[in-house]
Amino acid sequence: MNSQAPTSASGARPSDRRARRRQETIDEILRIAEDVMTEEGVNGLSLAEVARRLGVQPPSLYKYFPSLMAVYDALFFRGQVNHLEVMRAAMAGGKPGLDALTKGLEASGRWLLANRAVGQLMFWRPVPSFEPSSASFAPSVEMVRLQRDALGDAVRAGELGPGADSDEAVYLISTLIAGVVGQAMANEPDVPWGEGRFTPTFPKLMSLLVAVYPPRAQAQKRRR
Repeated sequence: MNSQAPTSASGARPSDRRARRRQETIDEILRIAEDVMTEEGVNGLSLAEVARRLGVQPPSLYKYFPSLMAVYDALFFRGQVNHLEVMRAAMAGGKPGLDALTKGLEASGRWLLANRAVGQLMFWRPVPSFEPSSASFAPSVEMVRLQRDALGDAVRAGELGPGADSDEAVYLISTLIAGVVGQAMANEPDVPWGEGRFTPTFPKLMSLLVAVYPPRAQAQKRRR
């Protein structure tokens, strides 16, 4: 007796087709949600507006997302995954240490300016009541690990002093990149990374790391 599920003429099982259609609908909901956030602000997202643009009644969305916060969480997770991939690829193309770290942070800045609404959801708090789930936050933890590893590489290469291999240094570089991106978003939102008044200053800001965490030889010269 053949207990396998029947397939269509195309060879796909009905369950596979349903899963594919469901995922396509989820992707469309998230695309529309991102459009709404871009146009109305991250806190301006509503299920009613998403449903209107999708051409359905709001209750129909609950088959895919139980709440507005669930939509935010899905957007947060998808954004963190994409952002992590971009940063990891950029760092892999650089020399271990400060070069890789700078390339990764610049790639992060470019991505955030190209995905402003989701970027704000990921790294600012435009929706005070939203807290990402642990699963959605996991890529962000991995991002911090990449940065910490690059700082450790910089210390071992003699580019920075031992104090740079620390959480404090991670907080410092996150402040630098967030400050540059925040200024660009607020004042030059449509200007690409590397142009305008703010993002070209980032390489100079990164040089502050050497001033704060001078390599051993440089620190010894200062003490003489």
